[in-house]
Amino acid sequence: MTEIAPLARPPRTRKPDWIRVKAPTSTGFAETKALMRRLNLATVCEEAACPNIGECWTKKHATVMILGDTCTRACAFCNVKTGMPRAVDPLEPQHVADAAAELGLEHIVITSVDRDDLPDGGAKQFVKVIEALRRTTPATTIEILTPDFRNKHEAAVEAIVAARPDVYNHNLETVPRLYPTIRPGARYYASLRLLESVKRLDPSIFTKSGIMLGLGEERLEVHQVMDDMRSADIDFLTMGQYLQPTPRHAKVAEFVTPQAFGAYAQIARAKGFLLVASSPLTRSSYHAGDDFAKLRAAREARLGRR
Repeated sequence: MTEIAPLARPPRTRKPDWIRVKAPTSTGFAETKALMRRLNLATVCEEAACPNIGECWTKKHATVMILGDTCTRACAFCNVKTGMPRAVDPLEPQHVADAAAELGLEHIVITSVDRDDLPDGGAKQFVKVIEALRRTTPATTIEILTPDFRNKHEAAVEAIVAARPDVYNHNLETVPRLYPTIRPGARYYASLRLLESVKRLDPSIFTKSGIMLGLGEERLEVHQVMDDMRSADIDFLTMGQYLQPTPRHAKVAEFVTPQAFGAYAQIARAKGFLLVASSPLTRSSYHAGDDFAKLRAAREARLGRR
């Protein structure tokens, strides 16, 4: 009887050296993790399998993910689990503020899962978190990274802007052509309008957005996204390498070189962004505190030149 050879598996794409990071082992990492568990807080660092978690948690910097750990959408790039979320935790805002106080954070980033099941998309919880932080750690600057509040973004954005975070971030994630496969639950121009609304409502709030590279986008498409962002008066652009979190997620089309990231950064600066962070390991909240200080300095320098 002739034996049938097993089907050969396609070779896995090896990560280049510039995208590799060390496994977290520090005391600071363990202490940050213990604090998140004690206060019953989720973090995007864990849920999205961020490659920078070891570095950030060692420094006791964590990006808190409010409104639970279960998303109502299933984007092809994201490792956060999808399903029916639990009820909103009324204690969560104070827990976030307590974590900021215990970690001694000068700058905190707050994000969330998509909550399409809620009438306001979760906007009220963002407001309550901002208010709790202002009461508990008034010196801490606040950066929020919100979902798109699909079909309800005007009222949601108005409520959050009225609470006056220091930075309002919402990521476009990729170029418009790839939305149907990579971000099917969202609309590119709706996300742009959201960020434009923030600036219209309160020009003093810094706006920020980011995209992932390596999903099959073309160079000129990336340039067009930059132009669209500047038309919406977005201050800060982040660009990082997409990494496939599991085999069921979108595949990496390309590992973009550090040199290419640098070239994109030069073009973005020429287009007028106040600040650009562009490297394979750049993520929305990576070095966010340092970048906030740079944003303020860049704004003051630009105003001084007028």
